[in-house]
Amino acid sequence: MSAAPKPASGMQIVLGALSLPRASRLGAAPLIAAGVLVLIIAASVSAPLYIPHDPLAIDALHRLKGPSAAHLLGTDNFGRDLFSRVMMGGRVSLSIGVGAAVVSVMLGLAIGLVSGFFRLADAIIMPIMDSLMAIPSILLAIAFVALNGPSLWSVIAAITISEIPRVVRLVRSVVLSAREEPYVEAAIALGSSMPKILIQHLLPNTLAPLIVQATYICASAILVEAILSFLGAGVSSEIPTWGNIMAEGRLYFQIKPMLIFWPGLMLSVCILSINLLGDTARDLIDPRLRQREA
Repeated sequence: MSAAPKPASGMQIVLGALSLPRASRLGAAPLIAAGVLVLIIAASVSAPLYIPHDPLAIDALHRLKGPSAAHLLGTDNFGRDLFSRVMMGGRVSLSIGVGAAVVSVMLGLAIGLVSGFFRLADAIIMPIMDSLMAIPSILLAIAFVALNGPSLWSVIAAITISEIPRVVRLVRSVVLSAREEPYVEAAIALGSSMPKILIQHLLPNTLAPLIVQATYICASAILVEAILSFLGAGVSSEIPTWGNIMAEGRLYFQIKPMLIFWPGLMLSVCILSINLLGDTARDLIDPRLRQREA
């Protein structure tokens, strides 16, 4: 009887990466992406400790000023310090990305395990998931925020609703394949309880693809939040986010394009770094990709 495979720990993944042949080791791009992402996270989390001005403080006498010693990136149309707003905006945008990724993965994992293992539940759950996937995520998010009002939690919930079906389908496909393995059939024959089979035998198989999927959801959530805020259907305009900063700056783009450039640059670099790390995690964790490379 073959034993159930155990999920690789973080240290095992790192050691496995270092033991790969030189041709398949990590390149410079993911290492740079990791460094940039850590820098963005550290700068955003610690922003209240070093930003020179209150990001909400209005100074009508210094509207649309250029970079100076007092304002490193200049000021916006209300005289607010752009550097302080961009740094504080990263806190909210990253919180939305991480929050949406965590909630989507947890709920999608639970639903996907049940759907993949129980055929009756699968016949009920999957039509609902397919129906949600048929609705464009942006339209679904706008409708949800319109019903519940613009707030941080409304945006996270709106993004989560559109991402859960994708996680469910991913987990379901893994479970459908894993439940036919001999160790699962042996556990069923020995009379193991269903919760034990799901948690001990099937759950470990889903961890690797879920880690990769979580990175893509995080990047997508940050981008969707920016789109919603740019359309005026996201977080309240009083809360600085990268999307809100760009939405307010679009009216003054011709005379001061930096109002959009700096938050847009932070948004693009952050999403690119997360996606590069997700691709790297997929290459390291997925054994089928390793076999093809070998």
